[in-house]
Amino acid sequence: MEDFDDDGPEIIKRFMYVNRRAPYGTIYALECLEVVLVAAAFDQDVSVVFVDDGVCQLKKNQDTTEIGMKNFSRTYGALDDYDVEKIYVEKESLEARGLTVDDLVIPVEVVAAAQLQVIMAQQDVVISS
Repeated sequence: MEDFDDDGPEIIKRFMYVNRRAPYGTIYALECLEVVLVAAAFDQDVSVVFVDDGVCQLKKNQDTTEIGMKNFSRTYGALDDYDVEKIYVEKESLEARGLTVDDLVIPVEVVAAAQLQVIMAQQDVVISS
């Protein structure tokens, strides 16, 4: 996909960010969210995927007082402000953790692992954290 402006062709890449880790205990989840927002701000085609313990990043009503960290789960609501609309959750990971889409802070598309592989293959860049 190319957009042309006065300076010549603008190349738009398809970036997929894969979140595999629990939301707290490391900086990966928050850092990945920040990178997604930056990429989207530069008008790239951004997709976000949550698999394994990464699905817990989206869980509603997270209480982080006992671990002394700020709950950043509501920040995922900013994805919509940045026009990040392709947000996927792996069905098997969600089910393995006893969660449903009603347990999540933002709307997502739930996809089976096999379908997710097809979507990943269509990306120019896949970054996993």
